[in-house]
Amino acid sequence: MCFSITCMRCRNSLGNRQLHLLRILWRAVDHRAAHAVTLPRQKFQCKQMWLCMVHRRFLSSQSYGVRVRFAPSPTGFLHLGGLRTALYNFLFAKKHGGSFILRMEDTDQSRLISGAADRIEDMLEWAGIAPDESPRNGGDFGPYQQSQRLDMYHQAADILVQSGAAYYCFCSPQRLDLLKKEALRSRQNPRYDNRCRSLHHDQVAEKLGQRQPHVIRFRLEEGVEPFEDMVFGWNRHEVAALEGDPVIIKGDGFPTYHLANVVDDHFMQISHVLRGSEWLISTSKHLLMYRAFGWKPPTFAHLPLLLNKDGSKLSKRQGDIFIEHFAKKGCLPEALLDLITNCGSGFTKNHPGREIVELISDFDASRLMTHSATLDLEKLPEFNRMHLVHRINNAAKCDSLVKDLKGHIRQAYGTQIQEKDVLQNDYIKRVLHLRKGHITCLHDLLAPDYAYLWIRPSVQLEQLENVSSEAHNILALAMEMILRHTSKQTTEYLNLELKRLAEKIEKCQYRTVMKVLRLALSGLQQGPSVAEMMVSLGPTEIQYRLQRAMER
Repeated sequence: MCFSITCMRCRNSLGNRQLHLLRILWRAVDHRAAHAVTLPRQKFQCKQMWLCMVHRRFLSSQSYGVRVRFAPSPTGFLHLGGLRTALYNFLFAKKHGGSFILRMEDTDQSRLISGAADRIEDMLEWAGIAPDESPRNGGDFGPYQQSQRLDMYHQAADILVQSGAAYYCFCSPQRLDLLKKEALRSRQNPRYDNRCRSLHHDQVAEKLGQRQPHVIRFRLEEGVEPFEDMVFGWNRHEVAALEGDPVIIKGDGFPTYHLANVVDDHFMQISHVLRGSEWLISTSKHLLMYRAFGWKPPTFAHLPLLLNKDGSKLSKRQGDIFIEHFAKKGCLPEALLDLITNCGSGFTKNHPGREIVELISDFDASRLMTHSATLDLEKLPEFNRMHLVHRINNAAKCDSLVKDLKGHIRQAYGTQIQEKDVLQNDYIKRVLHLRKGHITCLHDLLAPDYAYLWIRPSVQLEQLENVSSEAHNILALAMEMILRHTSKQTTEYLNLELKRLAEKIEKCQYRTVMKVLRLALSGLQQGPSVAEMMVSLGPTEIQYRLQRAMER
């Protein structure tokens, strides 16, 4: 049998001898997959493309266990709905010892946003669910950007055309627009009428020879087989009765989602597809394509929608649903993951306070329900407070918080900082431990109410005397107390000492004494207890502030 492959770039052929050598090489790698190089007679752009296709065939013939993918389009930034889909894929992979893949579906070139792909991967890493394979990390199944895989889609489309499962369509945009308007006028669903299905081979060759603009469409067939979705159970959508033949290669040479995701999922050895329920109705169409290629499809699980508290859909037009918005506000990633899983199904246990290890342990895809999950973002501060306490109580994570807070303090106050000790790790750590449970995020400590921790207030003695005529006496007694008890700086002990101090001033009530001291130390009328302020500031700084207030 004479068999050759023509290279469109160099116009040379890979003949029997070269193919024989390739087959020998192939058998040396894995004799069981030798049949995989017997491809249909088709055109490849170069030898390297042929070898690459052989390599992909080898990969697709192996068993790689559980492999799932998150495949966003970089036409926008990662939002809560996308994060939840990515998270469920990540949890499923880790639960089963598999791999989590990030693939960028960037074939809609007109809608791409510069930098969006990198920022999506940045946010996955920030969230603690970094992919095992991605455009940034690479992997054996790359490239992981669809715009770099165009040769593969064209080869796949050629296979479908040659087998009769797809065909060239030369209908103009004007004709398609008229079809749409006519359908709407007749109150029917717009659909392509499959006109170019019936073109003869000679007509197609003539039009291609004339370089007429065209697309490639997939031929939808009746008799769709039912499939079992992991979430929605048995499904079947007779797409041929409802839709016209879909475009799989657009006029600009880029594939549509329908072709690209099927080809990529096959060659990337995706075992399970966990995606939004909006794609459920398209799955029968994709299964027809798998059947046309002769490929085994992955198992599908369509995730229920994530809705706003009022039941409306999350929209990219809502600026506050993008993950970068939460990161900039100081939200902890584990709090965000905890919130978006706590409101939905898929877990053996459901309670606030879970971190990623527990989420993986509790995840059970068989418990995913079909009903949508309602997200209440008003609960996020409480979730964040809870996880911030966890971090502060963990020595290593607390050190990371100290480093982050130090950077925020420098940025917020800069040259206003007069006492450099406030940037010491021990000081910042002491503040965090004293305020844990009271603050919802690190940014709270940069608010005006906590400015006294980082910069010295400017308080006149006259201001203090407006609160109590005994202000000077109160400050003097407080100075004496601090000098006497520098080694006993706990809130419990200082509270007792402050009560004794107030008893020495007959003309003042306890609360008035506290107002004078709070104002002198912080410049505030309200805030944390005076004892806590004192523990935070330390004896040296307390003495400086009290002395300064008495002299002004």
